[in-house]
Amino acid sequence: MPSRDIKDAHPILQEQFAKAKETFEKTYPNVTVILTATYRSPEEQNDLYAQGKTKPGKKVTNAKGGQSPHNFKPSFAIDVAFVIDTKVDWSEKWFKLFSTRMVNPKIEWGGQWKYVDYPHYVIKGWKDMIK
Repeated sequence: MPSRDIKDAHPILQEQFAKAKETFEKTYPNVTVILTATYRSPEEQNDLYAQGKTKPGKKVTNAKGGQSPHNFKPSFAIDVAFVIDTKVDWSEKWFKLFSTRMVNPKIEWGGQWKYVDYPHYVIKGWKDMIK
């Protein structure tokens, strides 16, 4: 199971997520923003990669283990979801509203990609940051 701990994310994401979550939840007090993934092991990534290809289920990623920004410590990506009345809500509406608080010159949103990934935020140029 991937980490959901913000401490496993890069400091750029930690800082922006904290600000975005605070302002979002003040604006929409019935909605709680949750992390669904920060760090993900290469093995977990390979399982996701197989989904919709060699394993049943919907295709969820084009990245094999070691290719995803989630596969590094600290993670260069986070995934989010929303809880309303104790139920996780994956409505496009919430992702779009939250993105206005998360996106900045250092962070991009998967909801703007050709292969749409609404829950996903990643540090721009993350591959250049790998040591």
